[in-house]
Amino acid sequence: MRIGVLTSGGDAPGMNAAIRAVVRSAIYYGASVVGIRRGYLGLMEGLFVPLDSHSVGGIINRGGTILETARAEDFKRKEMQKLAVENLEKNDIDALIVIGGNGTFKGALALHKEWGVPLNQVASTIDNDLPGTDVTVGFDTAVNTALEIIDRIRDTAVSFERIFVVEVMGRDRGFIALEVGIAGGAEYIIIPEVPLEFGKLVRKIEEGKMKGKRSCVIVLAEGAGKAEELAKRIREETGLETRGSVVGYAQRGGCPTAKDRVLATVFGAEAVRLAMEGKYGYLIGMREGKVSAVPLKELEGKTKEIDLTKLQIAGILSI
Repeated sequence: MRIGVLTSGGDAPGMNAAIRAVVRSAIYYGASVVGIRRGYLGLMEGLFVPLDSHSVGGIINRGGTILETARAEDFKRKEMQKLAVENLEKNDIDALIVIGGNGTFKGALALHKEWGVPLNQVASTIDNDLPGTDVTVGFDTAVNTALEIIDRIRDTAVSFERIFVVEVMGRDRGFIALEVGIAGGAEYIIIPEVPLEFGKLVRKIEEGKMKGKRSCVIVLAEGAGKAEELAKRIREETGLETRGSVVGYAQRGGCPTAKDRVLATVFGAEAVRLAMEGKYGYLIGMREGKVSAVPLKELEGKTKEIDLTKLQIAGILSI
């Protein structure tokens, strides 16, 4: 058996650990492995490279992806999907393991549903917004990276008695902002799922000042606004010194945490195990503390709900 593996979309810490798990699990079962560089783009362009146990040595602790990744808008077109399928056949790929998030899911669903490609997906995105899994590879590292930065900003906020608006990743969903906001003791958390009530935010800031609070940290998901713009509005409304700070792409990089390494390893191994049993069309993730395999077709059109009770708790504790 010959298994192909690729990483697609935004990179996430732990992708290398997942690649390692796929390669070594496949070898354990007697299969050979081919890596596909640059995700679906490489699938269309035929960027295939052989992988063996030595190829994935020493990568479990590395961020990014040794197979590289890319955005591939052209992959939405049927003729390009057909080209990708032809490249798989030309290279004698019997099964495909894809590692990525929502964009990867859409491509995987198209390949499996429309073209009959035998594949499984490893849930991996820092955004943690994939339906069908409680957690994704890369989320824990991204949260901890952002948290470290927010903790440092808090030191400056206290020293200068300033308000800081810290913008974290989350274009469509607020999973990172919510998690890091709670962990960082933020006074206010703003996410795309809940419209900002600016008046309420201002009252919170002014009440805190009256109670003697020396600092205020507001965590903002990028999809809910821009740090500098909100900081300016707060300055103009309250007259208080307010700064904006963007965490940015630092959240995508760095060594994966132990949790992400373990998740990536067990997800990758499970994706291969199912493939060796002839079971395809699954998203490999985690549900209620156990590794799970959910049919891709059951997740089509669904979105992952955020736990808004956490937002309420954060508000209660930020008095």
